[in-house]
Amino acid sequence: MTRAELKRNAREKLGGQLFGPNWVNAVLVMAIFYILTGAVNGIAGFGTLIMLVIGGPLSYGVAKLFLQQCDDGQKMNPTEVFKGFSEDFGGSFILYLLRYLFIALWSILLIIPGIMKMYSYSMAFFIKADHPSYDWRECLDASSELTYGHRWELFVLDLSFIGWQIVGSLCLGIGTFWVNAYREATIAEYYRYFESNQMMDRDF
Repeated sequence: MTRAELKRNAREKLGGQLFGPNWVNAVLVMAIFYILTGAVNGIAGFGTLIMLVIGGPLSYGVAKLFLQQCDDGQKMNPTEVFKGFSEDFGGSFILYLLRYLFIALWSILLIIPGIMKMYSYSMAFFIKADHPSYDWRECLDASSELTYGHRWELFVLDLSFIGWQIVGSLCLGIGTFWVNAYREATIAEYYRYFESNQMMDRDF
């Protein structure tokens, strides 16, 4: 499936209308995530520590909501972005913490290895949402396996949203929430497509 097809599927799941209920609810999910994490990062001295605590459960909630929309096309319930705190706080916390540490350690070596590792682990929370019983190692290993040979594609996919981000930033920055929802929906489509293909390959 091409990048254009993945993005078209994402727009369809978002309802195809920027101010339709599906897209607006997805925007609210991303707004909650970025506003909370942005506010935490602004806390002097303790921002990173608090972020490491809440980042995992919030990332889990975002991944789960976008995967559900990817699968059934229904609009999200933005309050469910907090489900990671009740469903798997410990697992999502450890996954976020170790993912953060491993990427940081690779980045210390050189910027490029850090970026490569970031893309290698980019599917970890989709995998966690899809397979709640997986521990942090299984999620990171599965993400690395899934993205092997596709990291450049993910990088180019991110580049394809730059124009949207510029336009969104011109709207007092509020428009970037719409772009982030669009990007996250596209990444969910990407994950589901390649995860399905991987399962088919194993069956053969």
